[in-house]
Amino acid sequence: MTVTRGEPAREGADDKSGMAAPEGGATGEGASGDGYVPSERRLARERYQRARAHRATAVAALSTLVTAAVLYLVVVGAPGWQRTKETFFSAHYAREALPKVLEGLWLNVRLLLICGVAVLVLGMLIAVARTLRGPVFFPLRVLAAAYTDFFRGLPLIINLMIVVLGVPALRLQGVTVDPVLLGGTALTLTYSAYVAEVFRAGIESVHPSQRAAARSLGLTNRQALRHVVLPQAVRRQVPPLLNDLVSLQKDTGLVSIGGAVDAVRAADIIVGRSLNYTPYIVAGLVFVALTIPMTRFTDWVTARMDRRRAQGGSL
Repeated sequence: MTVTRGEPAREGADDKSGMAAPEGGATGEGASGDGYVPSERRLARERYQRARAHRATAVAALSTLVTAAVLYLVVVGAPGWQRTKETFFSAHYAREALPKVLEGLWLNVRLLLICGVAVLVLGMLIAVARTLRGPVFFPLRVLAAAYTDFFRGLPLIINLMIVVLGVPALRLQGVTVDPVLLGGTALTLTYSAYVAEVFRAGIESVHPSQRAAARSLGLTNRQALRHVVLPQAVRRQVPPLLNDLVSLQKDTGLVSIGGAVDAVRAADIIVGRSLNYTPYIVAGLVFVALTIPMTRFTDWVTARMDRRRAQGGSL
């Protein structure tokens, strides 16, 4: 039998070709459409990562169940649990309180919307006043700094008492005595001081070269502040601003100290009549249900801005 010199080479070429491209294309696990076949080491690493993720999920679920079971046994096994259950977790009083609490919650939502807008506008004006340059604006900067220092240091509950209870005692002509309006005013005064500092931090975080570049293009100081500095400052401070709005949403319940019938006051009326504290639990859960979406939205915005910052995108 005679074998030509070229046949072994063709046989080797066929074997090599078969290893690089199996019959029917790349059909191995993880193969892509361009014929790429992952190595065994990569496949093993991916299997290990999946197994590790599944194991971590199982451990987390098991530890959560164990913790929940322990807490349940501790609470239920307490000597006063039965009395506590009747006083704070009564299904009868929960059904009675829920419609009244939801009706009062509408007042809290309106306060949040109106006071939120007022806080943002007033806070922005105070922040701009604190960042104005030139000796002529010195008195304005001092007044803005004194405002923020005073209302950031004054407890909100005391501010509410002074405004809601003190203003009507003055008997001023043309000044409202409505506890809702007075409570909203107190909330605006306090939260605008916090928001002003947030805006001021955002304004000062913008590099001076941005203002200088705007001035070199012929913009005035006012135009540079409006069109260049403020847009960047606001975008950078969106997460802390949303956190302040979340806090404002919860603190709207404090207007009840003046007699305004909001969710907290509606629950307080039922508690005073029944001597059962379940309505307070209902009101608290309603506020939590209203706050969670805002909190998750804040987290989403923060994560999105962090990703853009990590990728080198504009803020």
